[in-house]
Amino acid sequence: MQIAIGALIGNGRSWEDSVDYVIEAEKLGVASIWTGEAWGFDAMTPLAYIASKTSKIKLGTSIIQIGSRTPANLLMSSLALQSMSDGRFTLGLGASGPQIMEGFHGINFKNPVRRTRELIEILRMGFSGERLQYEGQEYTLPRKGGEGKPIKSSASLPSLNVPIYIAALGPANLELTGELADGWIGGSFMPETAEVFLEKIRTGAKRTGRSIDDIDLQIPVSAEFSDDIEEISKRHAMGYGFEFGAMGSKNSNFYKNAYSRQGFAEILEEVQNLWIEGNRDSARDLVPVELALKSNLIGTDDMIRERLKLYKKVGINTLKVNLAGNSKNEKLETLSRLMNLVNELD
Repeated sequence: MQIAIGALIGNGRSWEDSVDYVIEAEKLGVASIWTGEAWGFDAMTPLAYIASKTSKIKLGTSIIQIGSRTPANLLMSSLALQSMSDGRFTLGLGASGPQIMEGFHGINFKNPVRRTRELIEILRMGFSGERLQYEGQEYTLPRKGGEGKPIKSSASLPSLNVPIYIAALGPANLELTGELADGWIGGSFMPETAEVFLEKIRTGAKRTGRSIDDIDLQIPVSAEFSDDIEEISKRHAMGYGFEFGAMGSKNSNFYKNAYSRQGFAEILEEVQNLWIEGNRDSARDLVPVELALKSNLIGTDDMIRERLKLYKKVGINTLKVNLAGNSKNEKLETLSRLMNLVNELD
């Protein structure tokens, strides 16, 4: 099993401190570092800086918001990062949600799964050096009725092929992941109910003659060591209140929907309603402790060791870990302790 981490970016941190963190994590055996984007920094620019300061650790976006860039713009950025990192870059894509895409980017959120499919098909053409000639329902290249003609990227080389991961929670997007992607960026995931997700990925993989074993299955988790199980589990559970109440609209909350398919539908409906009504403390308090314990690596060494075994048993290849700690050094201490348990497991 591999361990990945997110980059420490923003919130007043210096870029030098962020790079030092990556370098120390690499020494501890971390396989990859990932940058995301919401409505702050973009995901790709920080990776360019990290690539210039490192030599081994793999670099990925978790996630690039589809629709926020044209296919050609994303192609150019990906090829540049793959070149400057000597082949260490992975492109992680995700639909995001209507609040960000329509509110922040001004992009229609309709048909995100189809848009993802078409975008990946265009990117793969570009990575392989083909001319960008494509007629889909979301993208058409060249633009009809204009003066453009099919163009191939002058930067495309076989050595610059870029792996593509999809962040997927819904059934259709999970099947698309199995069909097209090199990796899955999961979430809202509990090993006990893994088949809610993996069955759909397996179905998509079979559609193109592949196996789920061909896909890197990556799950984000929080990691925190503590003997005070009651306190730590309650605190992490309450942290999900914002996710179920505010990360999406009443009709489109992919995190809530994913956990609902795993047996939490009724109580999460209450959590969301309380949040929307303005009763945010009550909403946080209502999130089940069980959900937090089963979705993360929290508790004693023995508890976390057993959770790691469960992830490995259901076939998860990579855990992208959000490490406990207020400072870089505290996070590295948590990471070191976790890596010892992972090394025991392997």
